Parts: sequence; structure tokens; C-alpha cells
Amino acid sequence: MQALLEPPIISNPSNRLLLEDRGIHDWYRFVLSFPAHLVRDYLNHWDLRAGQTILDPFCGTGSTILEAKKLGFRAFGVDANAMAYFASRTKTDWSPDPNGLLQHAQLVAQAAKTLLETNNQSYRELPAEAQSLLLTDSISPLPLHKALILKECLLEMRDERFLPHELLALAKTIVADASNLRFGPEVGVSTKKKLDADVTGAWLNNIKDMAGDLRLVQDLKTYECHVIHADARVIDSLVEPNSVHAVFTSPPYPNEKDYTRTTRLESVLLDFLKTKSDLKDQKQRFLRSNTRNVYKNDDDDQWIQNFDSVMSLASAIENRRIELEKTSGFEKLYARVTKLYFGGIVRHLMTLRSILRPGAYLGYVVGDQASYLRVLIRTGQIVAEIAQSLGYELVGIDLFRTRFSTTTRELLREEVVVLRWRG
Repeated sequence: MQALLEPPIISNPSNRLLLEDRGIHDWYRFVLSFPAHLVRDYLNHWDLRAGQTILDPFCGTGSTILEAKKLGFRAFGVDANAMAYFASRTKTDWSPDPNGLLQHAQLVAQAAKTLLETNNQSYRELPAEAQSLLLTDSISPLPLHKALILKECLLEMRDERFLPHELLALAKTIVADASNLRFGPEVGVSTKKKLDADVTGAWLNNIKDMAGDLRLVQDLKTYECHVIHADARVIDSLVEPNSVHAVFTSPPYPNEKDYTRTTRLESVLLDFLKTKSDLKDQKQRFLRSNTRNVYKNDDDDQWIQNFDSVMSLASAIENRRIELEKTSGFEKLYARVTKLYFGGIVRHLMTLRSILRPGAYLGYVVGDQASYLRVLIRTGQIVAEIAQSLGYELVGIDLFRTRFSTTTRELLREEVVVLRWRG
């Protein structure tokens, strides 16, 4: 496929959050989030004007919409993950008074400390079904007990002006300071367990950081920012027609990463997921990107029957499975999930067209994958091909960075597919 490549505009290939960007972005982040400087590079390069609308249809924990708000744009985010939606909505709400937030948090912390000191009963526990949703040993009994006590005090002493920010700080505390989780290519449980943790103290420190960040942005001129908990494959039903000036986003990659596992602990602790039915409902809103969120009635694959590159890729995966005599249920789904994934991308890009203004630029951060029996998936190239077939202009495919594949032991490309909608 011939691409009209421009010189890359990326200022820094690191996926780490720069020190100067940690304000608000660091309140709560996915380990998989792309960095603020990448968003800034493209929004600045596209020569947008203050007040124009930036959309992130897979907004995660808000990297794009938060940076857009800081830069003086209107921002719109959509995400199907309840925890991610909550985080993005809270991180882009700068209305709480910093001093009031800190004062209320100190009262809550003291109440939690008193309750912990006087509690002579057994440890607090999650309901059995909620507990079953967690990775085994993801949090030890005593830190969990302390986190549940703190949450109880937060809800009993709730002040609606501060509650979302206090709960988001609790989500960060649970994962970073109280859990046994480790993050690599996939979330897992550390062999070295945290049998205890100062949950309330760590939470209060996170609140202090929040208050400090809020003081720095109180005087910034900003425009509205909207975040919706929804499915990006029906984006035209969520956003006004002809209203979006630019898109910058990163959809899930086609691999075996179950994105709900990344936020499972805090989603359960904050009551976004209580039952297996809740989890299923959430997964059904997701772009199908792994075999754990494929369902019998899924039909996104109907949208890519005429895309030879996708059909050939799915055939190559299925042929490899047969050759290797792989017969597990998940392995038998590899070819199907590949077709469902790119079919979902077709649906998303089709419905996106009506809400874009003529001349709108789009950036899609995607990565090559080899999770399915080591068959290489050139995600960026296929997304570009799909977009062109739907009337988008391919501006270029910029290399962001390379990643080491634990599957193939090779370097894989992570790219920004840059598109333009002529209208």
C-alpha cells in the first residue's frame, strides 16, 4: 500500500509521562496510556484554533481530552469502560475548591483512622460475587479492609463537590499503594505480597497532589469538556453532526489483552462492577479485540468481507492453528476475533464521518501485533486501508516507537495513522 508519508512530527518517542506533564494526568492512568506530549505534538501541528472541538472516541483515562482542555480546546471523550469513563470525567472537572477538597479529605481520613482503631470485628470483605471478579491475591485482606473502611467513611461523610475526586484518589491508592498487582505486557499478581499498607495516608497524599494541581489550573481559560460512557462503534449517535475539528485516539489493539483486567480491582472496589453480568455488559460495549470479549451473536465481521487483506490475515491465522494442531476454544477464536476487530474499526470509521467537519485531521495510535500464533498483524496499514476505502485521505503513517514482542522476540512498530476528512 502506498502511503503519502510526511516527516514524523513526534518530539519524543518515549511512552512515559514527562515530568512537566504529570499535573492532573497523573491522578490516575492506565499503564497502557499514551503520553500527553504525543497528543500535544499533533494538536499543535494541525494548526487548530482555540475553542475548536477535539474528540477521543476511545478516551481511556483522558490523555487526549485533558491535554486538549489544557491547550484551550473544547473536548469530547467516549469510553465503554466505566472506570475509564469515571476517571476521564473527573480529571477534566476542575471545579472543586482545592482548599475545601483538602479540608474535607482530612476530616474523612481522621474518621477512617478512628474507625480502624476502634474496629474489633473481623476484616471487612467484598461480597462473594464481587470478590470472584478479582485476580486471585490481587489485594491482601488487611489493605482491602482498610480500603473498604475508607470508602465507607467517604460515602457516609460525602460532599458531592469533592466525592468524585476523592474516589478517584482512592482508585489510584488501591492499585499503586495497596495492591499486589504488577503491570507488564499484561496485568498480573506479584510474588511479593503487600500484607499491609497505609491506605489512608497514601490516599491523603494523593488528595494533596490533586489540590496542588487544581490550584495551578484555576485561572486557565477553558471550554467545556464532555465525557460519555458508551460504545465508539455508534459514535454518530453520541456527538452532534459536523462538529468535530480533530480526532486523536488509540483504540484497543488486536491481541489477547483483556482490557477489563487492567482496571478490574478498582472497578470492583468502587462498585462499577459487582457481578459477572456487569462485566459481560461492559465487555459487550467494547470493540472486539480479544477472545475474552467475543460473543455468539457478534456480527462486526460482516463489514470486512470485501477487505482481502483482513480475510487473508484471518485465513493465515486459522491455517497456522490447524498446522500447529491447536484446539483450545480460545485458539479457535483467533481468526474470528481478527475479523470482528477490523469490522468494528469499519463501523467506527463509518459512523464517525457524519460528525467530522470538512478538513478534520485524525490521529490513530495503533501497534503491530503477533499474539495470534505469531502471525504478524500490521494494524496501522490495515486501518489506513480501511479508512481510505471509506473516503478518508491518508496523510501518513508516522512511527511513534518500537516495542519488544514477548511472543516473537522481535521489535514491533507502534504508529500514528494520520488521516484527513475532506467532507
